[in-house]
Amino acid sequence: MQCCGSCGITEIDEIKLMKCADCDLVRYCSDKCQQDHRPQHERACKERSAELRDEVLFRQPGSTNFGDCPICCLPFSLDREKRTLLSCCSKLICNGCFYASGIRKLGENQNFTCPFCRHPFGDYAEKAEYNKMKRIAANDPFALREMGKKRSKEEDYEGAFEYWTKAAEFGDVEAHLLLSTLYRKGQYVEKDEEKERYHLEEAAIGGHLVARYYLANIETENNELERATRHLIIGAKLGHDESIKILMKFYKIGLISKEELAATLRAHQAAVDATKSSQREEVAKRLRKAGGRQQK
Repeated sequence: MQCCGSCGITEIDEIKLMKCADCDLVRYCSDKCQQDHRPQHERACKERSAELRDEVLFRQPGSTNFGDCPICCLPFSLDREKRTLLSCCSKLICNGCFYASGIRKLGENQNFTCPFCRHPFGDYAEKAEYNKMKRIAANDPFALREMGKKRSKEEDYEGAFEYWTKAAEFGDVEAHLLLSTLYRKGQYVEKDEEKERYHLEEAAIGGHLVARYYLANIETENNELERATRHLIIGAKLGHDESIKILMKFYKIGLISKEELAATLRAHQAAVDATKSSQREEVAKRLRKAGGRQQK
C-alpha cells in the first residue's frame, strides 16, 4: 500500500497521493509534506531524475528529426541540398519528388504547382513573403524557425530568440539546437551551459544528429567517453558520417568493441540506403552533370 513519504499516511478513498514532480520514488499527500520532506529526498530525487533523463536521451530514435518525405514516404537524406522547403505550405519534400512533379507537369503541359499543396508556382516569387507570414500567423513551427533565422542574420537576436522559443514550444527540433547556440554564445541571453545542454538534449531526443554530435563532443571534453560513445553510436545508426569517423578512432583505443562497431556500420549503411530512390539518384546525376559543365 502506498503512503506519504513525509507523514506516512496511506492512500485511501478520501486521500489521494501525488507523485514527486521530478522522480517516481515517493508520493505525498500535500504540498506541505513535500516541502517538509525535501531536505531528505533532494539527493535521491536528483539522482533518479538524471537516470530517467538518460533513459530518454539514450533511447535510439526511429528516425532523424527530418523524418520521411510526405510524398514518397522515404527517409530524408542528411544532405540539406537534397531536400526542398516549400514556403506555400512549409512542407519539406525530397528533390526527387520535386523533380518528378515538374517532369509530370511538363509532360502534361500543365502549370507548375506545389507537389504537396498544389499551390500554383506562377506567382510564387510575389507571394512567397505573404505565404511565409501566413504560416507564421498559423503558428507553423517551420515558418517560425525560418523567421528566427532571418532575424539572426540581421543580428536581431532578441527577435530570433522569441521566434525560436515559440517554434520549440510547437515541437520544432531544430529550434532547440538554434536556442542552444544563443546560450553558448551569449547572444541576447546570458551564457548558460546548463540551458545550452538542455536544448541540445531536447534536439537530440527529437532525432537531431548534429545536436547529438555536439553532445558527444561535450562529453569527450569532460572525459565522459562512455557517454560520448553512446551518443556517437546512436547518430551513426541513423546515417551520420562524422559519428562513424569518431567511432573508428574510439575503436583504435578500445572504447568500442569490434562486434559493436561492425553492427553500427551495418546499421549506418542501411540508414543511408533507405534514403535512396531512382528519382533522387536521377536528380543527383543531373546536378553533377550541370556542375561539370559549369567547371568547364
